[in-house]
Amino acid sequence: MQRRIRTRILITAILALFLLSGYGQITMPRFFSDHMVLKSDTTTAFWGWAQRGQPVFVKASWMEDTIKTVALGTAKWKIDLPTAKAGGPYKISVICRNDTLVLNDVLLGEVWICSGQSNMQRSAAHKLPQMLDVLHGPFNNKVRILNVRDIASETPQDNIYDMWQTCDSVSLRPFSAIAYFFAQKVSQTLDVPVGVINASWGGTCAEVWLPAGEVLTDSFLSAKSRLQKLAPFKPHLPGQAWNSMIYPFVGYGITGALWYQGENNTVSWDGYARLFSKLINSWHRKWKKDFPFYFAQIAPYNYKNKGLQRGALVREAQNQVSLSVENAAMVLTSDLVNNINDIHPILKKEVAIRMADLALVNVYHAISKNPYSPILKSYTIEKNRIIISFHYMDHEKLEVHNGDIIHGLYIAGKDRKFLPASYKIDGNKLIVFNPSIQHPVSVRYAFSDTTLTNLYSSNGLPVSLFRLDNWNQPTK
Repeated sequence: MQRRIRTRILITAILALFLLSGYGQITMPRFFSDHMVLKSDTTTAFWGWAQRGQPVFVKASWMEDTIKTVALGTAKWKIDLPTAKAGGPYKISVICRNDTLVLNDVLLGEVWICSGQSNMQRSAAHKLPQMLDVLHGPFNNKVRILNVRDIASETPQDNIYDMWQTCDSVSLRPFSAIAYFFAQKVSQTLDVPVGVINASWGGTCAEVWLPAGEVLTDSFLSAKSRLQKLAPFKPHLPGQAWNSMIYPFVGYGITGALWYQGENNTVSWDGYARLFSKLINSWHRKWKKDFPFYFAQIAPYNYKNKGLQRGALVREAQNQVSLSVENAAMVLTSDLVNNINDIHPILKKEVAIRMADLALVNVYHAISKNPYSPILKSYTIEKNRIIISFHYMDHEKLEVHNGDIIHGLYIAGKDRKFLPASYKIDGNKLIVFNPSIQHPVSVRYAFSDTTLTNLYSSNGLPVSLFRLDNWNQPTK
């Protein structure tokens, strides 16, 4: 594994030296390519390398003026490129002495970066029925995709191997279903170009997706990271995917990020809220922008845990992050599972639509609806009943779908023995009780690895799992 990582670093270094030698006066990261999408109505960073000390001229076809800069002693040049309203296609020419680099079919619109592990990475190549249907067309030319190959690195990299593509049956086959369906929904709703960058890697832990120092300088998180084991075909050390799959894009104008990961951190569930919060905040700091960060709560799955339900504990940690981190929001998957023995639920379009609705409400103000799933807010105990309130329910009511029984609803007294609970719904409040328990102290809902939820808000979104205790014991 380490040998493969070092080899790829060496290849990247040799490639950069080749491009900066006499074979060309100017080069750029490969994600500045034909068919790319740049963030519209803003000023975005635009950079590359050229002969040291030489002037570099950038001309974009949506601008009247040409921008001039100079390559520094490191050979790097960089400009702040003003963009126009969403549209295109446009052309960008970059000139240094006798060398001209031309980027064609450039669109201005919205750009989102999508990351995580296999549930973000799943595609038509994994025989997802929803994506296989997409391959028949027609294809939206306003949606552009960039699929970043899985390469790890011990040090931050300046470049990648991959370029932007238009959508067709070939380019979409290996591409993230969630990223594609998100882009399609946003593009169709706003009628603007949308570019999505998929930089995800199946089986990875969160530690590999943020700068290594964020983990290694935190003794608690550093100890938790050592629970991740060396395994074939994936990185496991802090920073290794960040360095090569995210860091090269730092500064590229993005609207926001989508994330689906957490399954591989069930081994270190008690550090996940802290780790994931650091991940989001570190991305914000690196981009110098508190962009929206929307993530999927991991789905019910039979981890075959005995005792502690670590999948549920990770979902609980994700609840905490969604409520505490600036500009972070969560969508649920707990009602979108067809097989609890498959860690890869096949309904990816529904997850993407829920993420798109968050963006369409919060970022673009394009639709009017409540895009949030209810999360535990507070509770009161009145005699033998516990009355529970939720975030994001001010104008909604609770509903039970698929019968009259709420799946996974339990209540316990001081003896910590959970019994199935009865309930009443009072608008947006849940009243829980059991005639056998006269002095209840805790309620749990869907607090297991495998419970499929059926308690909903009237906005059509499921209520997230919760517990009113901190007991390290299974519900039953």
